[in-house]
Amino acid sequence: MSVWGKVIGGIAGLAVGGPIGAVIGAVAGHHVVDKKKAGELNQDDKQVAFTTAVIVLSAKMAKADGRVTRDEVDAFKQLFHIEPEDVPTVAAIFDEAKQNAEGFEPYAEQIGDMFKGDWHLLEEIIGAQFHIAKADGVIHPGEVEYLRKVALLFGFTERDFDRLQTIYLGGWQGEGGRSFRADDAYQVLGVSKEASDADIKKAYRDLVRENHPDTLMAKGMPEEFIELANEKLAKINDAYDRIKKARGFS
Repeated sequence: MSVWGKVIGGIAGLAVGGPIGAVIGAVAGHHVVDKKKAGELNQDDKQVAFTTAVIVLSAKMAKADGRVTRDEVDAFKQLFHIEPEDVPTVAAIFDEAKQNAEGFEPYAEQIGDMFKGDWHLLEEIIGAQFHIAKADGVIHPGEVEYLRKVALLFGFTERDFDRLQTIYLGGWQGEGGRSFRADDAYQVLGVSKEASDADIKKAYRDLVRENHPDTLMAKGMPEEFIELANEKLAKINDAYDRIKKARGFS
């Protein structure tokens, strides 16, 4: 069963609990109970929580610039391979979260707690938000600030968020005329320009292992998000190749 089928069927809604479980319950038509502890969640629980978090946080981000464009909606459907028959339920979750008066903070805090320590998995959720935010060719300052706050609630530092901006926005210039700083290959790998060749090689190997789609799926990322993971891995590979060329090592 696809992850969308699991969400639609309300699988894990009761187990996940909290604000995310409440959104699933509102759409699926059941009540939620207290959530399990993070360590008790099974693979279905994690996949549904991950997927619902992306939908809910995307809906909350829509309020950052006050509008949802057709490009953003199309990017969401394309990126996450939503079949036409599944669109109405995904839209229902989006609308439920968008209309809910509760802010984004409880959702971000719950997902940060649920995937605590799985930093690369949490980065994928933020990466999905960046992808959707720039789909219409314009990054609103309010969207960047929103994503910064989400990252901090996940447990990332300001420095971590700067790195994420470099990965997902480095060198990007949208139609709105706002440009972002050049893609810093060292920052993408999370190393300093003074790092030794050996340290750079180790950082690269660690990132490739930790960001491999198979590793991320084992931790709870649904298969439907593999394209996003591959895109990030390509950025890591490109950054490493540029550093190798500049330094002259193989």
